[in-house]
Amino acid sequence: MPYYMYVSLQDDDKILVLTMDARTGKLTPKGEVPVTGGPSPLAISPDQKALYVGHRNVSGISSFRIGPDTGELTQNGTVSPEAAPTFLSTDRSGRYLLSSYYQGAHAAVHPIGDDGAIGGPPIEWLETAIGAHAMQTDPSNQFAFVPHIDNRGGPNAIFQFKFDPNTGHLTPNSPPRVGQPTGTGPRHFCFHPSRDILYFSNEQGSSVTGYNFDPANGTLSSFQTISTLPAGYQETNTCSQIQISPSGKFLYAPNRGHNSIAGFSVDASSGQLTAIGHVSTEDRPSAFSLDVEGNFLFAAGSETDRLASYRANGETGELTPLEIYSVGKRPMWVLMTNLGG
Repeated sequence: MPYYMYVSLQDDDKILVLTMDARTGKLTPKGEVPVTGGPSPLAISPDQKALYVGHRNVSGISSFRIGPDTGELTQNGTVSPEAAPTFLSTDRSGRYLLSSYYQGAHAAVHPIGDDGAIGGPPIEWLETAIGAHAMQTDPSNQFAFVPHIDNRGGPNAIFQFKFDPNTGHLTPNSPPRVGQPTGTGPRHFCFHPSRDILYFSNEQGSSVTGYNFDPANGTLSSFQTISTLPAGYQETNTCSQIQISPSGKFLYAPNRGHNSIAGFSVDASSGQLTAIGHVSTEDRPSAFSLDVEGNFLFAAGSETDRLASYRANGETGELTPLEIYSVGKRPMWVLMTNLGG
């Protein structure tokens, strides 16, 4: 089956399309798509037929049809929200596009057409607070979370919502937010593939926090916070994205400053994390991704314009460096998919 990668190049105003060899992890460029306005966050529909792109330098979101045999992108929709989005995701049904707005201090829900196109006014345009950095629904598609970092006045909290999958509307849950110790800064998060657990990367805290998820009430309670940095490191650092392997055995979080990928093993019963080490990577790894089977990891250096690749050991979680690719100016998102898989 075709394995594809999409890389948004914010300062080149384009998206790079590549294929990946499933045996070796080798990438081959297949084309590029002009996208004005500084393309940054990316999201893909559950049926893998549509790609969504947030524009960093203008207030816009665009949708593209994905060619199932070629991976090529054809624009089929656009909207202009009141601010530039920082993060995009679809709900679990693919009927709605969720977005968060760091500078815009909002969270939003837009309708998606039957053809995957985005268009029309938002169903929700909710004021939350500055620092809104991500937004996703849980596996049941009944709850949503919006973390806000601890920076420039951000509330350093995770906002909890009830999500109506029939209408796309959001209502504050009870409690409406989960606070953090000062200097934590929850930024991005991922769901454990088989347990009621979420993991958040903490931008200011250079750490990962694990939360138990109550699937009946849609609320979070923390059970562990663990550093992404080696002992004794004192220089400036922030965390960016976070991802767990499809097996649920390993979790990875990049460090911007230490310029490394931190790896953790995941206890199968408790979800507790144990550090397994660091691997050096490109300068300012704001974006990274495992492939869909968890065999390879790719990290983009937003200051070097290069993409570093690694083989991920399925038994130990260790990352072994492979090739480094020049991709273009300021890569800000790496999205992997297996079209038709």
